[in-house]
Amino acid sequence: MVTKIPIQKLSIEGEGFHLMIKGKINGKKANILIDTGASRTVFDSEQFKNFIPEDHDEFEENEKLSTGLGTNSLASHATIIDKLQFGNLIIKNYTAVVLDMKHINQSYTKLNFPVIDGVLGGDLLSKYKAVIYYKEKILKLYY
Repeated sequence: MVTKIPIQKLSIEGEGFHLMIKGKINGKKANILIDTGASRTVFDSEQFKNFIPEDHDEFEENEKLSTGLGTNSLASHATIIDKLQFGNLIIKNYTAVVLDMKHINQSYTKLNFPVIDGVLGGDLLSKYKAVIYYKEKILKLYY
């Protein structure tokens, strides 16, 4: 099976751009960047609070530091997302990495872009054989 997800192209610095899709975290709409260079799918620690119950305290500190996203290293946490959805693809009990992406959202605010809830990275892009169609502005995931 395949799902087709519309891509929004966010123009940055002249000819540069970021690709954003809509997804759902525990049934709530989320803005997700596509990052083919990211090894893992990650979520912003501050925004993540909007997708979990207030009494949720099941964050485990990752022993490894995360690198990338314009920084040297970041402390990260792991938690389980009950239901992660991209188009018709539903991923249950996904072990998510949560880290501070404040610097990205501050930059996006200055550019009048939507707040980013997470980044779709190589783990899921690879697992679901992602294909990005730039002309049609579509992401296809196969499951």
